[in-house]
Amino acid sequence: MTALFDAQTLILLLFSALAFVTVIGLALPFIAKDQVQERIKLLSERREELRRQMRARLEQKKRSVRELQTGRVGLMKAVIDKLNLNAMLEQPKLKQKLLQAGWRGQAPKITFTFLRLALPLVFGGAALLLLFGSSKFELPALMKFLIAAAAALFGYGLPNLMVSNAAAKRRQELLSSFPDALDLMVICIESGMSLEAAMAKVSEEMAADAAVLSQEFGFVAAELAYLGDRRKALENLSERTGLPAVKSFVTALVQAEKYGTPLGVSLRVVSQENRDSRMARAEEKAASLPAKLTVPMMMFFLPVIFIVILGPTIIQAMKSFE
Repeated sequence: MTALFDAQTLILLLFSALAFVTVIGLALPFIAKDQVQERIKLLSERREELRRQMRARLEQKKRSVRELQTGRVGLMKAVIDKLNLNAMLEQPKLKQKLLQAGWRGQAPKITFTFLRLALPLVFGGAALLLLFGSSKFELPALMKFLIAAAAALFGYGLPNLMVSNAAAKRRQELLSSFPDALDLMVICIESGMSLEAAMAKVSEEMAADAAVLSQEFGFVAAELAYLGDRRKALENLSERTGLPAVKSFVTALVQAEKYGTPLGVSLRVVSQENRDSRMARAEEKAASLPAKLTVPMMMFFLPVIFIVILGPTIIQAMKSFE
């Protein structure tokens, strides 16, 4: 009787376990579906938030365009319109150059174009006034005109020099923090985030330590949600920065989406390459340090060493001659 009871108990437990497994098997698709729906809902909310941010930026841009009609920028724009030089404002290379320097909008283009027109006149006129109006410069007239022409040429190239220096400084700032941003993005992608959410998260986390890179990633996140062509949104990042590292990062993202390769694997490879490049740059700077220290050592260290070594000998020699 005990054996029968044990057999019935075992059979009951077996059927109970089978029933439980069956219920779980039937419920799993619905649970997974609910999770997918939840992720889709979160993604939709994030897209809507990015759209609101983009609309706010567009509204701010419209206000800034309206403000161009007044003030110094409005005066510069009036001069450019009077001279029929609006075509210079629409040059793609000029826009890309200013974007790489971190200057967006219509006002920087107007200011840059106006300065390229005004500074040669200011520098050349000031040089002519100084050379011909003062009797201290006893130079031939041809030499004075050549000096004035050189001053005007310097004024013409000064805006380009300022933009190039600002772009180089900005690229250096981007390059120093880009590997850390890639590591954070790899973590976000491998945790299950979409590309837009990962970009937004990196932008949020890097805002305190790397404001420029955070701003660029924020723009990419907004463009990915706003533009229809995701590839164009990624290529805009490469054009705005002008860095080979960012270009390889964009290429990896585009190829991953085109061929269906895992995005996390591609980003991990790009992240490792950027870290190796940063280490190579640090080693290169360390290797060039002895050559850079040669002149300061000859000018400052060696004279002191000679004074310390030869000073007592010279003093004793002078005492003996006395």
